[in-house]
Amino acid sequence: MKTDKTQVVVIGGGATGTGILRDLVLRGISGILVEQGDLAHGTSSRFHGLLHSGARYAVKDQAAARECLEENKILRRIAANCVEPIGGLFVQAPGDDPAYVDRWVAACQDAGIDPEEIDVQELLQANPVLGTNITRAFKVPDAAVDGFRVLWGNVNSARRYGAKIMTYTRVTAIHQSNGRVTGVEVTNQLTGAKQFIECETVINAAGAWAGEIAALAGLELKVIKDKGTLVAFNHRLMNRVVNRLRPPGDGDIFVPHGTITILGTTSMTVDNPACSQPEQSEVLSLLQIGRELVPELENYRMIRAFAGVRPLYQPGNAAEGRAVTRNFALLDHQQLDGLTGFVSIVGGKFTTFRLMAEKTVDLVAARLGVNKPCRTAEEPLTAPVADELLQRGKKVFGIPGAQKAAERLGDDFAKVVEQAEQKPELQKMFCECELVSLAEISHVAQDETCFALGDIRRKTRMGMGTCQGTFCSYRTLGALAKYDRFAGNHRAYLSNFLQKRWKGIRPVLWGQQLREAQLSTAIYSSLFGMERMK
Repeated sequence: MKTDKTQVVVIGGGATGTGILRDLVLRGISGILVEQGDLAHGTSSRFHGLLHSGARYAVKDQAAARECLEENKILRRIAANCVEPIGGLFVQAPGDDPAYVDRWVAACQDAGIDPEEIDVQELLQANPVLGTNITRAFKVPDAAVDGFRVLWGNVNSARRYGAKIMTYTRVTAIHQSNGRVTGVEVTNQLTGAKQFIECETVINAAGAWAGEIAALAGLELKVIKDKGTLVAFNHRLMNRVVNRLRPPGDGDIFVPHGTITILGTTSMTVDNPACSQPEQSEVLSLLQIGRELVPELENYRMIRAFAGVRPLYQPGNAAEGRAVTRNFALLDHQQLDGLTGFVSIVGGKFTTFRLMAEKTVDLVAARLGVNKPCRTAEEPLTAPVADELLQRGKKVFGIPGAQKAAERLGDDFAKVVEQAEQKPELQKMFCECELVSLAEISHVAQDETCFALGDIRRKTRMGMGTCQGTFCSYRTLGALAKYDRFAGNHRAYLSNFLQKRWKGIRPVLWGQQLREAQLSTAIYSSLFGMERMK
């Protein structure tokens, strides 16, 4: 069996896990991250993309509200290419409790948030899609955030300091001796190869799978698995994030991202951490609630539904769903269970991932005798793109294409521009919806974590636009044929990718999206001879 050695093994390739890895190596602690699938394939890419101001939690959870506000400010500074600072609105509609408004305003002010009431007519003029029955509205510093970009910013930053990433690798055993962790045994999901990684500490940042990882160490960790379904519209319905001004509930947030809008979310306790199948009944429920703010909602095209599982933690498991705190818990199993070198980080929000990582690494660093301070709140994930480089990019990819590529690629943008300048054929746009060029696809395909079309999608957004991969997927697969890791069964690669796209399309299969699905079926069943999707 192959062996490796590091100080810390981080289990989980979401925002928190990659944030922890970055924090570790910035303090000079060696680390290897192990993820059972691709990076960002779980909860960190299956949320509404809201960078919280804290206003949503102000009434119920002041600690969570303050943390969100502070981390909101930090992420705007260190990850500017990942954040769209559009601002947020909290609006009151008929049926919402008028008395809640004053409680909410006071709670926001106590948390350091300063909600600014605006004239309803001003609101409707800027966002005509909203219903005219809105009675009050307030501005808050919400924003939209791209979870994929943040996560890859963490990874690329960590790599610069020597971190190692192992994707499609499952932890199968946690070894210990005399009450101390000694390492982990892992299995490559693609090849079946086994490996032992010797380490001093294991950090369990596996999100909804945290309980299963703890069980490998012989411990019990009860994580509440809360499924949330969301709907993506093929329109930018409004100019700001719009929240319903009432206690948090289903279908009460609209988050614009670029040219689309996401409506979310539901809350349902499930047993399986991989339960990410959206149901049509959940979509219909979201639409019914969403129409209370956007009366003509059914007239706008939906391109897909998607779902993620929130890993919530409540000591004693006395609550479920909306009643569970959205704060995080750092569990030191040396104190709790007598197992030295094993730490779990559970709960929390995407907005607070960096803080969660900082607190986790503070604990681990102290145990390892490292006293270097956290630097993740000051050091940017990527360097700003120089104007001269952006101008060069515009010449090869066009103005919008260059801007999108620069935001997605960060520090790698210069390399991709240079390659496209030298080889004009790389300038071709393979995904017109998201403006992804052959140069960008070729670049990410060489990353050691790329093994499937879905991995390319998560790194570039190829296939995430209007056509949902109908046209760009086969183009991309053709371009990847020259790489050894994509030299397998191309039909299987394509079928797997399209089936996962179909998973999100099926719950919204009516109107314009049904016509699009019929076109896609005709292309792949008739022209490519593939079996009809089920």
